[in-house]
This record gives sequence, structure tokens and C-alpha cells, in this order.
Amino acid sequence: MGENSPQTRSWLRIILIISTLGSFLTPFIGSMVNLALPQIAVEFSADAILIGWIPTIYLLSSAMFLIPLGKISDIYGRKKVFISGIVIIGVSSFLIPFSPSFLVLIALRGIQGIGSACIFGTSVAIVSSVFPREERGRALGINVTGVYAGLSLGPVIGGFLTHYLGWRSIFLILVPLCIIIMYAVTHYIREDWADPDPHPFDLVGALLYSGVVFFGIFGMTSITRTEGVLSLLLSFLLLPIFLGHESRTDFPVFDVRIFRKNRVFTFSNIAALINYSATFAIAFLLSLYLQIVKGFDPKSAGLILVSQPLMQALFSPYAGRLSDRIEPKFIASAGMGLNALGLIVLAGISADTSIPVIILALLFLGFGFALFSSPNTNAVMGSVSQTEYGVASGTVATMRLLGMALSMGITLFLFTVFIGAVEIGTKQAAELILAQRMAFIIYACLCLIGVVISLARGTKS
Repeated sequence: MGENSPQTRSWLRIILIISTLGSFLTPFIGSMVNLALPQIAVEFSADAILIGWIPTIYLLSSAMFLIPLGKISDIYGRKKVFISGIVIIGVSSFLIPFSPSFLVLIALRGIQGIGSACIFGTSVAIVSSVFPREERGRALGINVTGVYAGLSLGPVIGGFLTHYLGWRSIFLILVPLCIIIMYAVTHYIREDWADPDPHPFDLVGALLYSGVVFFGIFGMTSITRTEGVLSLLLSFLLLPIFLGHESRTDFPVFDVRIFRKNRVFTFSNIAALINYSATFAIAFLLSLYLQIVKGFDPKSAGLILVSQPLMQALFSPYAGRLSDRIEPKFIASAGMGLNALGLIVLAGISADTSIPVIILALLFLGFGFALFSSPNTNAVMGSVSQTEYGVASGTVATMRLLGMALSMGITLFLFTVFIGAVEIGTKQAAELILAQRMAFIIYACLCLIGVVISLARGTKS
């Protein structure tokens, strides 16, 4: 059902609530896990590099499957793919607490990432399918609020659960949440938003795409080792093969030609890639800093970290609504500028830095992120036709995940240089601070580059 379909306001609200719940779930998982990392590291005797793979493998598998699943949702139905994601997350979340080894835990986190890809690739597309163009920014702003509500509640709930019940409880709490969302989807959503004239699925293109992403991200996060360099080279070799195949096939899994013919789409996605590259690892770094350097327990660290996503949740609906009236590139660019300012503050971090200074930086970042995210997504979805919503949604989500993975790749590289493959603890506090400072400097520079890219995108329509 598209923009001109007669829909009641209550039906639209139900669709928006369910989609927003799905958007809430995936960041809720990630932000909760960050608070549990030190506890998991102790239990499995995992060093600083290995522990970084708990968030990284989740991002890697999500990025690998996002575009293919977005295309599958366009062909066979967005509701089917959305429900599949909820089921995968629910089952994997139930199994993770019973992991007999760190390797099994990592594997299950990878499966959890596939479930997230199902949701990432469909929730925005579903919202864009049912809301008219003049209301899309507001609806996407509310949907993005779900993302930031997950980020806001994740550290608080994750911190409390980890502190009182242990790290396993943060996964078990996801199971009833998945059941609630499943009930809502099956009872209230009848439309599947499938292509009435479906084309064949490009399996070869999907495999090539997944290979490019897998070897690229693995290479970025392991660049200091031989296998990392070889993996990155293999990704570069596969990339032209993938691009050539997609240019020749009649029904590509990802029509790369859209980047050549659609300036707004291209630059908006590049802006998203840069923004998430510069911001994702902040929670990971500060979670370690607050617990290892400052000595806070997970509960207290979570309450401090919540200041950033809380700002995002509060202001995202207004930013989305504003982007319906003002050209999105100006709002998004201002947001990236605020992100750069917050990162510059964090670049001066030391063992003596006061908590109010850290909270102030997080507030800048939260407000900046609110200004960037929903207007940027509105620009992307407003630049394509309705038949391309699944792929467009998958593309911007892929840029987000690739940016997150790149952010973690930079962090893991700096951990290798400054800390090394040792179990991270108070003895490594000085090295951790050095790695963080360098990371925040790099991220601030990326944001400043992103402002230029964002302003160069052209107009939405």
C-alpha cells in the first residue's frame, strides 16, 4: 500500500508503532552488550582484541546480509522478512547465555546480526511505504526515536542487569520482547508489501556482495595481521567483479547504477557512512573507560552513557518533522558539526576528566546525532521511487553498519597498537586513554569531512 492508498490514521499509527518497536530492538541489544563486555571478558579470559569482536561480529553479519535481505523483502514481502528477523533474534538471544565457549558466543552473535539485518532492511521501508511524502520525515523521525530509545534504555537496563543478575540476563530479557513484537505483527499487520510482479533473485550478486563486505570488514578490523591484509586485498579484488556483474544483470540485487544517476542518494549514503564511522565506537570506548579507568560499576556507567541517546530520542522527532519543511542537507550537516564538537571535547580525555565534562560532550553528540539521522534518512528515501524502498532502506542501513564496523575497526587497530593482545584491566588504564584520545581525534576529523560531503549532496526533490 503506497502513498495514495486510503488508510485510517489509527492503522498508520499501528504500523508506525510496530516498526518503531523493531527499530528499538536492534540498538537495544548492542547498547546493553557494551556494559557487559568487561564481565564477559573476565569469564572467558578474552583479551582486548577478542572482546572487541562481540560488537564487531554482530555488525559484520548484519552488513553482509542487509542488501540481499532488503531485495528479498521487495520481492517476497517486507512483513515476512521483518518477522523472520524477530524470530532469529529471539532464538539466538535465548541460546547465547548457554554458550559453552567464547567461540560459540561469537557465532551466536553473528546469527543475531542476521536477524538484525532482517529488521534494519525492512522497518524504514515499511514506514516509507505507508506514509505520504509530506509526512514521511515526521514518521521517520518517530521511527528513529525508537532507535535512540533503544540506545537510551540499553545502557541503563544493561547496566542494572549486568550488575545484579550477570551478563546472561541481558540476552534473556530480549526473548519476551521478541514474543510481544511477534504477536503485534501477526495480529495487526495484514499487508506484506511484496512486488506484484516479482523478478528473479540475484543469488550470484548477493554472494559477491556478502564476500566483499565480509572480507572488507574482517580486513579492516584485523589490518595489523597478515590475514587481515590478505582479506582486505581479496575484498578489493571482489569489488570490481561484483560491480561488473550488477551492471550487466537485468535484475541486480543492488542496482549500483543508482549511485551514478542519483546525487542525493549517493552523497546522503556517504554522509551516513562517515557519520557512523565517527560515532559508533564512542559507547564502546567510554564503557571501558568508565569501568576500568574511573572504577564505576556497570549500573553507574550505564546511567552516564544514557545522556547521549536520551538527547537523540528527545529531538529526533522534531528533526524529522523539520526536514519535511527545510532542506534535509542543512539540518544533517549541522548535526555532523555538533558531533565534531563533542568529539573534540572527548579527545582531551584523561584519568582526571570530570564526569560533567564527559556528559556535556555526550549531550552535544546526542543532539548532533538527532539532527543528522532522520533528516538524512528522509533525504535518502525521498530520492527514490516506491519500488526501490527496500533496497534504499537496506542501503542506508548498510552504510550505517559499515560505518559502525569501520568505527570498531579503527578502535581495534588502535587497541592493537597501544594495548596489544592482553586482558584489559586497570594496569592498562594509561594505554587505554591514549588509544581513546587518538580514536576521538580521528573521529572528529571524519565528522568535519562529513559536513562537506553532506552539504554537497544537492536537494531532496
